[in-house]
Amino acid sequence: MNFFKKLFGSGKKASDSPVEDLLRQTLEGLLANGGFELEYEIKTEKNDGDSYSFDIQLSGPDEELFKDRKGQLLDSFQLLLKRVVQHHFPEDRSSVLVDCGGYREESEAALIERADNLKEIAITQNKAVYYRALPPKERKVVHQYLSKDTRVKSRSLGEGLYKKIKIYPAKNENAPDAENISAQE
Repeated sequence: MNFFKKLFGSGKKASDSPVEDLLRQTLEGLLANGGFELEYEIKTEKNDGDSYSFDIQLSGPDEELFKDRKGQLLDSFQLLLKRVVQHHFPEDRSSVLVDCGGYREESEAALIERADNLKEIAITQNKAVYYRALPPKERKVVHQYLSKDTRVKSRSLGEGLYKKIKIYPAKNENAPDAENISAQE
């Protein structure tokens, strides 16, 4: 099969972006050398200036390998591709996102569902609850979701890369005090 790719090309069109061409070459090498049975599609979106956003979708029989162990292989591919781009184009500010079978969306939905459950506990019991230690990217998803509800606040706690999230009821200055409520009745 590699013989035909060399003879006729891979069937992938050359792009307007040298970064996208580099990503294609690197991905083809990684997938071939790793023995992965996966196809890829790169969606390119031009940002402000000369930067791009590259959304890479992997699909094929080996998808489960990339979703296993909380997407560590998927994250590794993404990090490697980002580093290759940074090495070859140090001034480029393009972003690279790698997904496989909608894993990132499923993972984000699970984080939000758990955060919603903890938020409800914090509100109903009027006490702080804690989310397990998470990496920065996942903490950002949780904090952004919780910031939409003014009844709770959240804060990262701990040292190092993985930190817990404290979810606690927000003090509402506009709400009447308990003493004022009983005096009004």
